[in-house]
Order: sequence, then structure tokens, then C-alpha cells
Amino acid sequence: MGNVDTKLNFRKAVVQLTSKSEPIDANDDSFWEQFWSENVTNIQDVFTLVPASEIRQLREDAPTNLATLCYKTVEKLVKAVDNSCRTQQEQQTVLNCARLLTRILPYIFEDPEWKSFFWASLPSQGEDEDDSVPLAHSLLNAICDLLFCPDFTVAASRKSGPDKAEELSAIDSCEYIWESGVGFAHSPSRNPIYESNRTELLKLLLTCFSETMYHPPSDISENPNRWILHLTSADNRHALPLFTSILNTVCAYDPVGLGVPYNHLLFTDLSEPLVETALQIMIVTLDHDTTMSPRAESEQNASETPDNLFINYLSRIHRDEDFHFILSGIVRLLNNPLVQTYLPNSTKKVHFHQELLVFFWKVCDYNKKFLYYVLKSSELLDILVPILYHLNDSRADQSRVGLMHIGVFILLLLSGERNFGVRLNKPYTATIPMDIPVFTGTHADLLIVVFHKIITTGHQRLQPLFDCLLTILVNVSPYLKTLSMVASTKLLHLLEAFSTPWFLFSAASNHHLVFFLLEIFNNIIQYQFDGNSNLVYTIIRKRQVFHSLANLPTDYGAIAKSMNRRTKGRDTVTSSSEIDSGRAESDPSHGESGEKEEVAMEGSRPALPAEPGTLNATLPDTPHIGQMTERESAHPPANESEGVVGVTGVEDMKDLKEKKTSKKDASKVKSSNGNESSFSRSVKTGPWMVHKNTGFQKIATN
Repeated sequence: MGNVDTKLNFRKAVVQLTSKSEPIDANDDSFWEQFWSENVTNIQDVFTLVPASEIRQLREDAPTNLATLCYKTVEKLVKAVDNSCRTQQEQQTVLNCARLLTRILPYIFEDPEWKSFFWASLPSQGEDEDDSVPLAHSLLNAICDLLFCPDFTVAASRKSGPDKAEELSAIDSCEYIWESGVGFAHSPSRNPIYESNRTELLKLLLTCFSETMYHPPSDISENPNRWILHLTSADNRHALPLFTSILNTVCAYDPVGLGVPYNHLLFTDLSEPLVETALQIMIVTLDHDTTMSPRAESEQNASETPDNLFINYLSRIHRDEDFHFILSGIVRLLNNPLVQTYLPNSTKKVHFHQELLVFFWKVCDYNKKFLYYVLKSSELLDILVPILYHLNDSRADQSRVGLMHIGVFILLLLSGERNFGVRLNKPYTATIPMDIPVFTGTHADLLIVVFHKIITTGHQRLQPLFDCLLTILVNVSPYLKTLSMVASTKLLHLLEAFSTPWFLFSAASNHHLVFFLLEIFNNIIQYQFDGNSNLVYTIIRKRQVFHSLANLPTDYGAIAKSMNRRTKGRDTVTSSSEIDSGRAESDPSHGESGEKEEVAMEGSRPALPAEPGTLNATLPDTPHIGQMTERESAHPPANESEGVVGVTGVEDMKDLKEKKTSKKDASKVKSSNGNESSFSRSVKTGPWMVHKNTGFQKIATN
């Protein structure tokens, strides 16, 4: 009953505040104390008891009362700092004030008329404008002081007690860093209450930073977020310990702990909300680079815009043990959703992988030494696998386009370095639940298979990423020693899809995708030919794709015919299979085999089970070796080059026996395959020939 009465009194105070049209006296402490002295136990109660509609009504009908409420709340936080937040009552008052401000600040930010409200001084400071402190600075300073308040958010290093409390304005907050790690070796004892209090204050800090969301983009580029400017500037004496505390808290978090099954169902983990909020704070502050804004570029305002100390501190980390600590923490959290156990749902799963990827991108961007450490580390592939997992999992969800972009950009950044391509040759043995074809191969195969899945079954908003995906494959292709048959088939499937006339002619830049794929094939054949027999075999099997591409129609009538034929059937094609369905149109000789191949390919639909007696090859039968290449002859015709042999360079015993067969049998083989295969003709008449002794030689043409 006591708790119900407490909430009822709080609700009555809110109603009284919104219903009175006349301003309420700021000196009426008995009224204002109702908002923070009552024991409202959690932030959910505040959000329930203070509806959004009433906050907007208060802002429109009684703006003076709303302004007074903000003044009194910030004043209460400042007084708590002055008193060192000694008692339990003061600590509860601080929490209630933080919850109340977290609730009402967004509704102040959304009204442009209140834009300068927090950057005016307190009413009591209006007499001396030169020494006045903006309300926002007072609030931020109070929050930072309270984040390092002994017996409230950190453990006291001295004897505790109300009479022996340290002055918050005099303590060295570097002694109270929350977690050991970068720049701090001491490991403080954990207290769930302290972690909960930190989370409440960090959420208020994050709410203050959200003002940017309510401004137009043009305004943001000219006027940086002043809340972040102050927090990350030298005016904040807690900038270094706050940065270190947030960084160490994120990277030291282990959601599994000792690995006791189902422990997350028995006990409430208060560390996860703290880590998630701290990670969001870190990302927001690192994303605020004032040196890149037009305002900072002008000489007039260059001295007025302070440096972002968070970016400065991050870029100066250089010790290998610190890099190992950061990378291990990121790898541990990224791989957490991928952990498979014998007992279902027995381990805790974290869900802030998108924030982790953004954080990893920022660290690599601002600290190149860390990037080089990652590239030479054995944990590089432990970054790749979860990224591919999340890319594959998010490909069809339009709400996670941002996750797709950051994941692809990270891989694009890593692919520019040789070490990344070399490490892709490590065998892939993990058992991660991904809906991709089963294969036995390397991490390079996994990369190709996932990219193929994204391109063929992702939604249309991912099409701008196709260039990046293929650029990644181009960057690593010279280092891929061996590709599996599955990966080779996927690459040829992409070429077949992107080389269709309707797709090539539908946009001015679509031919770039074909260029990328051809460059991939050229790099692998040029640098890693010996180990990639699967790819070479697949290219030979799919030679018709290259022939069709070489004979691509260029006249207007043929182009219009291809586009019209595509437009007629467009209504019956889904967006996810749009690229796949155009393959049959580019190669009429395939007939119905194009449709069968589309079903057989691993795409958005699972492979159909084969019925007895209905197994049909998805590719045309390979012609006999005698039909594909030239045989060695003691008396070659005059119109053919000398010394031309098969591509394989040798003739097996079967071919030797077949030389003795009658001309009648040979004519049957020839008639069954037409005059000669197109591949055979290309070998004879093309500018490149395979010589028996010297290998590839270019033939002089007139």
C-alpha cells in the first residue's frame, strides 16, 4: 500500500503541474520536492506516471512551469554534488532527478523555440553574465561528478560514512576508474547497485546527446552538438577517467562468466545494460569529430571549437597489451551470439552487435596501429566470421540496412591489406547456424558463399552495396590458394546473372559488376592457378556465359528487344530472385535448363528433393576431350598452327585407344555435338594457343 500511495502522490503532483495555468512559485519547495523526494523505485514508473501528452501540454500551455521544473531538478543535482551525496536519501533524490530529466528532455529538444533554453544561465546567476554558467554545463558537470561519487557509483577507497565522505570537487577521479584494463591495472570490486546507478546517469547523459536528432542535417553540419563538445573538452576534468572507464567496462564484459548453464535465468545481470549504454555513449562521442565540420575548417572559429579528447585518447593508445585487451573484448562479445552449446539457450546472448561493429570501425579509423595489430593477429578471422553471420542474418531485413553497411565497410577496410587475404586460406571448421550451402573449404569459401547469398536473396536496398561486395573479392582474389566447388559455382552464377543483357542495359553502371568478376577470375588464374582446379573446371563448364558476353548485342533493336522481353515478365518475378530469373534469357540454348538450375542453386528457396529417375544435369554435358581441344597430329592441316595439343597437355590411355576407332564412330560423335563445340573453335582461332612444350603462346594475327 505504501508504494501505491507513493506513486499516487507523484501522479497528483504531475497533474497539478500540468493543470495550473498560472506559474507556480519557484520558492514553493513543498510542491517541487514531491517530484524527487518520493521513493519512485525505477525509471519505468516515471515514464508511466508522466505521459508524453502531458509533457507537450505543459510545454505549450505552461512553459514557465516546465522551465522551473528543469531549473529545480538541475539545482537539486548540483546541491547533491556539493554535499558529496552522503546519505541514502540524497542518492535516491539524485536517481529520481535523473529519471525525470531523462523523461522530459526529448520533448524540450523537439521544439525549436526551446533550442537555447539549456544554454542560458540559472536565474540566480543572471546578475553577472560574464561569469555565468549555462544550465547545460551545470548539468553535465554534476553528472560527471556523480559518476565518480564514492559509495554511490564507485567503491570508496577510504572509510565510508556520511561524516567521512570525500568532497566530490576535490577527489582525483582517476583513482576511481570503474574497471581495470587500458591505463588502469587495479581491479575494483563489483557492486550491482553501483552499476545500476551508473546506468541511470549514463542514460541521462545519452538523452542530453540526443538533441542532434531533433535538428535538420544542415544545422548539424554548421553547429556541432554542444553537449558533446563540453563533455569531451578540457573543461570537463573527468574526461580521461570517464573515457577509460567506459572503454574498460565494454571490453572487460564477459556475459558468459563461469559458464554455469542457465545462470542468466536465475540471476539478473545488471552489467549488460551498463555495458550497452556505455558503448552507445562511446560511439556518440567518437562520431562527433569537430575537425571534419565546416565550422572547424574556418579560421575564425578554429580556435573556438575544442578538440574531442575522446578521439585524442583513443588515437594515442599504442601498447600491444592494450590492443590485445580491446580486440579480445570485441571478439568475445561479437562471437557470443554464435556460441553453440549442447543445452539449448543455456548461455546468455547479448544483442548490441551493431554497436560493437560501429565501435570496431571507429577504433580502426582513429588508431591505425590498432588496425595493423588486428591484421597481424590470430583473431582476425574471429572478427570476420561474426560479421558474415550478421550480414547473412540481416540481408532480408530492411530495418537493419545500417548493420549491413557497417559490416561491409569493415570488410572493405580489412580487404585492402595483404594479411587479410592470406589468412582467408585457413580451413573453415566452425559450426555456425547459417542458412548457406554445406561446403568443405576455407574462410574464403565462406566469404564468397555469404556474399552470393546477400546478392541473390537480399532486398533491393542492398543493391548499392554490390560494388563493395565484389571489390572485397577483387582485393583478396590474388591470395586465394584454393576454392571449393561450391564457391566456384557461386562466382560463375554471379557472372551469369550480371551478364544478362537486360541487367547490363538497365543501368549505366551495371557493367562494373561484370568487370569486377572478370578481374577476380583473372587474378586467381594468374596468381593461384595451380590450386584452383575447381574454378577452372567450372569456368570451362560455363564457357557459354563467356561466349554470350563476348557476343553481347550492341545494336539498338537487340537491346530494346531484351529490355521489352524482361519488362513483360517482370510482374511475375519477385524482387529477391530478380537477378536469378534473367539468366535463362541471356542464353536461349539452355531452354528449360535455366529454370531447373535456378531451383537447384542455393538461393532464397531450399533445394528441391530429387525424384527417382528425374536427375538432370544443370549444365550441358561436357563434350569429349577430342571435341574440346586439338589433338597432336604428325601432319596438321595447313590452316592450323603446329604443335597444338589439348589444354590438359597430355592424352590419357582412353584417348589413345579412341584414335584407332573408325571414322564412322567419329562422325557419330561429331554429329551428336553439331559441327564442333564453340570452345574447340575458340581454341583454334583465338589469339592464344596452348603449345605442347612452351605452354601458352600468342599467335601473330594479320
